[in-house]
Amino acid sequence: MSRKPNFLIVVADDLGFSDTSPYGSEIATPTLDRLAREGFTMTGFHTASACSPTRSMLFSGTDNHIAGLGQMAEYMRSRPELYKDRPGYEGYLNWRVAALSEILQDAGYLTIMSGKWHLGLKKELAPCSRGFSKAFTYLAGAGNHYNNEPQLDDTVPHLPSVWGDGLWMEGDNFLDRHKDLPKDFYSTKSFTDKFIDYLENRSEKEREQPFFGYLAYTAPHWPLQAPKDEIAKYHGRYNDGPEALRLKRLHSLIQRGLVPSDVKAAEVVGKMPKEWDEMDDAERAQSARRMETYAAMVDLIDQNLARVVSHLEATGELDNTFILFMSDNGAEGQLLEALPIMRQNPLVTIQRFYDNSTENIGNANSFVWYGPRWACAATAPSRGYKAWTTEGGIRCPCIIRYPKLQRSAGAITHEFCTVMDILPTLLDLAEVPHPGKSFRGRDVVLPRGKSWVPYLSNSADAAVIHEEESSITGWELFGRRAIRKGNWKAVFIPAPMGPDEWELFNLEADLGETTNLAKDQPKILEELLARYDEYTEEAGLYDPGTFVGPAK
Repeated sequence: MSRKPNFLIVVADDLGFSDTSPYGSEIATPTLDRLAREGFTMTGFHTASACSPTRSMLFSGTDNHIAGLGQMAEYMRSRPELYKDRPGYEGYLNWRVAALSEILQDAGYLTIMSGKWHLGLKKELAPCSRGFSKAFTYLAGAGNHYNNEPQLDDTVPHLPSVWGDGLWMEGDNFLDRHKDLPKDFYSTKSFTDKFIDYLENRSEKEREQPFFGYLAYTAPHWPLQAPKDEIAKYHGRYNDGPEALRLKRLHSLIQRGLVPSDVKAAEVVGKMPKEWDEMDDAERAQSARRMETYAAMVDLIDQNLARVVSHLEATGELDNTFILFMSDNGAEGQLLEALPIMRQNPLVTIQRFYDNSTENIGNANSFVWYGPRWACAATAPSRGYKAWTTEGGIRCPCIIRYPKLQRSAGAITHEFCTVMDILPTLLDLAEVPHPGKSFRGRDVVLPRGKSWVPYLSNSADAAVIHEEESSITGWELFGRRAIRKGNWKAVFIPAPMGPDEWELFNLEADLGETTNLAKDQPKILEELLARYDEYTEEAGLYDPGTFVGPAK
């Protein structure tokens, strides 16, 4: 009897579509190049438009509005009266779903994770309670990559994204971040260290088990931080500004066959205090330094993933391990002053406790982000970025390596698929049935995703992943909505960021969502809106009103 496959899911945080070299980036990612060369590169992979909703879809195989993250928990905490007792809006991975880690654990898999959870802040909601046998976890959504939070020594109000105390766990024990984390802590390296440690120190019995590994980085999410020598590798690379980078990336995507040669790119979105040509030399240097730091963070993800791949190769487990690398949403294009991360103007806190001088950017005591223009360079030709239901917010990189699937190595697939498909794909490969509507003594929902195995194994009767007529997928977050059937997609972006009405796009001809066909194809739009109503009912979607700015 052949051994069941191992699984390794690697998630980058806020990584843009073209931020790695398999997708045309200038950032050095040779490990991902190898995985793509020996596996598959997807251009039609879709997520939710923000991180925790995507993660809930990954672990449940169903829609985030069903799985408990119908809205970001950080936002719901600021408006508890709107979401109290609403199913699907618990703010954590709820008990109506059977988590992938739980199902595989019950099927005999050793389940291990290291990194970001963002699916519940309490012990009873943590990885140790959702099927992970071993876990080193940061429970919240973002944090200082060096474990440096000087503002916590003062009386500044805080949210979990900038307050790490009480949010670190190993197994079922909470850690003291001041005493229990390494003195030389850096998120990407330290998460990888622990993951490899779990692999290296498996008992003899555990080595007989297949493993499910989940390695969830907090990079390249803000604050943008990386060692100086890594940043120096990209010195001067971005001195021409984000629009020049956008054009280079687009050219590279076309050359690699990842987007059509005649693609029309969307216009950039998001207001900046100053455009590149309005900045003086010092302002341009600081903006470029932020992008250099971001590039270094992506580079470091690849370097550390190389360590995991090398370990699997050394133990003879690599070719029996299904490896999937993905981002959880589009590039982050918000200006941080527009986000409610500190319950007051974050610029005040940052000015008090951090040094954001150009020469200090990237260090532990800096706290910067890079804004919408650099994000639009990473999501082009798509429209928008993180938190948008346009393609820029939900179309993400996804690379798979698993030699036992027969589709030719190095293949590029443009098939539409979603993060909800990962659970049924892994269960299919493991030959583990979904438990159905009852699991561990509780009622659970069935997955909405579909296995990729027939398509990736080049089955003669699987020319597509999702049949056009039956493939209806919806999105909603912060009042931004979308519904897709085949290549037709309707999008609603509320004012002031959008037109505040439904638009219609044919993605086969218009990947950038640049030409609104709502008036030309009213019957198609009408059908899609009827489908959106069905999706709203099926998913239990609750939209109390549009939200486009910070919580007040």
